[in-house]
Amino acid sequence: MENFDRKKHWETIYQTTELKDVSWFQPSPETSLNFFNENNVPLTAKIIDIGGGDSFLVDYLLDLGYQDITVLDISKNALERAKLRLGIRANRVKWIVADAANFNPSELYDFWHDRAAFHFLTNEQEITTYLETVQKSIKPNGILVVGTFSEQGPNKCSGIDIKQYSEVSMTERLKAYFEKIKCITVDHKTPFDTIQNFVFCSFRKTQST
Repeated sequence: MENFDRKKHWETIYQTTELKDVSWFQPSPETSLNFFNENNVPLTAKIIDIGGGDSFLVDYLLDLGYQDITVLDISKNALERAKLRLGIRANRVKWIVADAANFNPSELYDFWHDRAAFHFLTNEQEITTYLETVQKSIKPNGILVVGTFSEQGPNKCSGIDIKQYSEVSMTERLKAYFEKIKCITVDHKTPFDTIQNFVFCSFRKTQST
């Protein structure tokens, strides 16, 4: 996998596969939206969705009245599809084409959301770099929500190896800078009627960092 071209892989998927036919498709991102609700995230909060692709989360956040949304994805094709769907509303969103593994934010965020991007980082250096970026880019008392395949979930997605996490291993990786709020496990039903088990954890950035 040394010569694996991650960007090319995802550009091809988004060029050749409809949203409703990808395993991560969700008509309604209820789990993610519940974290916004439970943490009383204000409508003025700076939000970033890492690996958001052309998911519907941004649509729901706009419907709810959120005013400062950034969507990042490695695939330009994915973001173009989301923009096309949103039409003129796409102008109210900041779009960033970048690999989460080496993203260098120019802003600080109140709410960092990552559903199923983090678990694609399997190289220890990439994981460390990503987590350092996260802790530097979230405001004190800001919220981090990460969803990954659990230890009962798949060990591959879209033909690529992933890294599974548990509540314990996720908390351990983040405890230096974040305090855990809650973790839940969720069964995601794919369009192919298979079940993928996820662990979602929310954390609060500690003041001391």
